[in-house]
Amino acid sequence: MRKLKNCELNRMDVVDFKSSVKNPIIIVLDNIRSMNNIGSVFRTADAFLIEAIYLCGITATPPNKEIHKTALGATESVSWLYFESTDKAIEALKNDNYAVFAIEQVDESMMLDKFNPSTEKKIAFVFGNEINGVDAEIINNVDGCIEIPQYGTKHSLNIAVSVGIVIWDICFKLHNKG
Repeated sequence: MRKLKNCELNRMDVVDFKSSVKNPIIIVLDNIRSMNNIGSVFRTADAFLIEAIYLCGITATPPNKEIHKTALGATESVSWLYFESTDKAIEALKNDNYAVFAIEQVDESMMLDKFNPSTEKKIAFVFGNEINGVDAEIINNVDGCIEIPQYGTKHSLNIAVSVGIVIWDICFKLHNKG
């Protein structure tokens, strides 16, 4: 067994990425404080050909040296928009006929492994602040909440880890339907 070199991975360049068909998913970041987390989300969005990232509230935007440290150039490939508030982002998504789900622990959440995305409708996922999660007012405006099953003693996962888990799961399900 031999580890592949980067030049052997057959990855597309930024121009090809921008013109390629994307997975019909938008990641919404609700007041994320850590620029390292934001950069990690950009890198994950690039890896899975995500349509866009919506940066909301206090979430920092590119260009930013701290975001670039973990994004490793993904801020150049992945489309993004800034919204003054997450509510405005959700309103725009719903006007564009997206199903919007928060990734949060609520009394009526659906476990991620039980969630089956529709291939008929584009989808957006709202990921919350590192301390408070998705704001309660936002939860009242989404179509539902999805929870990542956890089995240990901690009550949450790092936001960048949560994005990676959810996006991998949803892309896997979308690409394996039918």
